[in-house]
Amino acid sequence: MANNSDTIIKIEHLSKAFGEKVVLDDINLDIRRGEFITLLGPSGCGKTTLLRMIAGFLQPDSGVILMEGNDISEVPPHRRPLNTVFQRYALFPHLNVYDNIAFGLKLNKVPSAEIESRVRKALKMVSMTDYEDRDVNSLSGGQQQRVAIARAIVNRPKVLLLDEPLAALDLKMRKDMQMELKQMHSELGITFIYVTHDQEEALTLSDTVVVMSDGKIQQIGSPIDIYNEPVNSFVADFIGESNILNGTMVHDREVEFIGHSFECVDEGFGTNIPVDVVVRPEDIYIIANAENAKFTGVVKSCIFKGVHYEMFVETDKGYELIIQDYNAFDVDSTVGMFIKPNDIHVMQKERTCNTFEGKMLADNKVEILGAEFECENCTLNEGENIYATINFDRVELLDNKEDGIVMGEVVFILYKGNHYHLTVLTDDGEKIYVDTNDIWDKGDIVGISIAPSDLHITKRV
Repeated sequence: MANNSDTIIKIEHLSKAFGEKVVLDDINLDIRRGEFITLLGPSGCGKTTLLRMIAGFLQPDSGVILMEGNDISEVPPHRRPLNTVFQRYALFPHLNVYDNIAFGLKLNKVPSAEIESRVRKALKMVSMTDYEDRDVNSLSGGQQQRVAIARAIVNRPKVLLLDEPLAALDLKMRKDMQMELKQMHSELGITFIYVTHDQEEALTLSDTVVVMSDGKIQQIGSPIDIYNEPVNSFVADFIGESNILNGTMVHDREVEFIGHSFECVDEGFGTNIPVDVVVRPEDIYIIANAENAKFTGVVKSCIFKGVHYEMFVETDKGYELIIQDYNAFDVDSTVGMFIKPNDIHVMQKERTCNTFEGKMLADNKVEILGAEFECENCTLNEGENIYATINFDRVELLDNKEDGIVMGEVVFILYKGNHYHLTVLTDDGEKIYVDTNDIWDKGDIVGISIAPSDLHITKRV
């Protein structure tokens, strides 16, 4: 986090819900003066809601937003020293380019000579010098976005908020505008707060990336840190391509995964501790001579991606890895592979089994997940509060949702090399985690069943 002297915006314990849906859950964030910070995450993660609260368009349910030490939570949008650039531009169709940019200055009764000077400077900065008399409806999407940015920066805000401003542009124009935005930030020296779901865009533009999911901040760091040192499997999976695998930390600097032991640089996990292991596709090296390799595999596919070849390789222990290499290897050929210690990233497991709070019912039944489940050898008394634990691979998902004891929706899928690890959101709002070899799609509605022998019940004190 930034020091107080460097901090322009400080967000403390910010929460927001729409009905029963919690959109932001206890957000704490320091934003440094002059920083380019990006709020990154999938749709529905809360990033735009957070931006709109900073702008003043939404009020928090709890928590405060401080700007230069002053609480601005109740300050209306037009009184805040910041401007917003929207995805849909929000230009005035009846005004030309010049008047669109000058609109805020005229509203604030800035002298005409100063308006002229500031508008022309803004036009120059966004490479639109000869367009001041043009009708905004005659402009391309990229040109309209430049006008929207010029209209925002001409007011000399202390903070510029950008809500997916490049999402409507085609790929080439988006790339060009990314570079221009980075240059503008450097020239202006003001704070940029940028919202996007595009990982590459976030890594390209930002000084700091804030990765969000389900209304919570998952990780804050530089683009390099976020890519090379993800804190959990969500971040590792969301930022770029990854091989995310179950492993065991044998001891300091030695980890076992995909059926082999590897030297690594990680320490402090303990002995024989379950962990998650992340290896980026470009960090697995293929050699034709399998005898000199750490492990071997068979190439299952090889696709040219322009800069590199992308291959899926089935290892000698039955794991599938995605590998990127400048050289192509024939499909069905046996290859050798090795991974350098510095390229293996070990993470604490977020959980090792499902654990739910519930209540003991009569006749060997428990109430969890908003439903009654049968259990075996349940010796606790009726009415007692309990914990129920279930291993990931003992949860059964059913095509016919009515056949399950409860229903749920598949909301997250993670491939672990030889199985899928799913997150299923039940109708009761609980998350249950499932290891399966079956192929499900995100958004599938499934039935959930658990055998009585797979429920382990303990007393909750």
